[in-house]
Amino acid sequence: MTLQAKFAELDNDDKALLAVNFYNFETLSAVLKAAAAQDTAIILQSTKSTIDYLGLEVTSKLARAAIHQYGVEAWLHLDHATDIDLIQRALDAGYDSVMIDASEEPMEINKEKSRKVVEMAEPYGANVEAELGYIAKLGQSKEEVAFTQPDEARTFVKDTGVNALAVAIGSAHGFYDREPELDIELLADIHKATPAALVLHGGSGIPDAQIQSAIHNGIRKINLATEVKNGFMNTLRDELPKSDEIDLRKVFPTAISHVQQLLEEKIAMINQA
Repeated sequence: MTLQAKFAELDNDDKALLAVNFYNFETLSAVLKAAAAQDTAIILQSTKSTIDYLGLEVTSKLARAAIHQYGVEAWLHLDHATDIDLIQRALDAGYDSVMIDASEEPMEINKEKSRKVVEMAEPYGANVEAELGYIAKLGQSKEEVAFTQPDEARTFVKDTGVNALAVAIGSAHGFYDREPELDIELLADIHKATPAALVLHGGSGIPDAQIQSAIHNGIRKINLATEVKNGFMNTLRDELPKSDEIDLRKVFPTAISHVQQLLEEKIAMINQA
């Protein structure tokens, strides 16, 4: 099943999928173990930074081999790509889905780049995600407000043909300085305005009730990254001073288990929405 078909199924059932970034074998393993334990589908996400670290071929083939090993229904997604060449290479490497992030460009440039990626992805049958509005990235101000507007979303999707749209409704990447407040009413209006699968970026730290409300008002993909990195590294920091072990294969499992448990709880919460 293509990710586009899965999104249509989710929309019909008023459900969503968790989309989790992985950074190495250990975090990839944690994601897939959680999905297998919860008997659910999952989206595996890699960014340019992970591809720079692992290499594109290793990233793609490692994900494919792990999906097969754990027997999970999963899709491989390129997250927050700004480089058209990287998107092309990811498509050639077998990615199921790609994101073109031109959200900080003027609207017409965002449309132009998104339209080009849609054309590139068509021969591969790949899903294309774009972003509209201001969703603060790591290091950027969370005070700036530029929420996605329904009319703009309708026109953007119609003019570009993207399958999925990351919308700005009050979330941000990284940890929050204070509890976020998603604009659920605005989300509902965007959902009515466009057939695109709506994506919630910055899922780390959003209260469960808000995430569940967002699902019922059109969110079909929920991105999670910061909590995975933070949970993995903090567990290692806690465990390493207690051990003289030099075999990294005996050190990592505790951190893997922590992330797996975190993700199982997230998946269960999403599936209960």
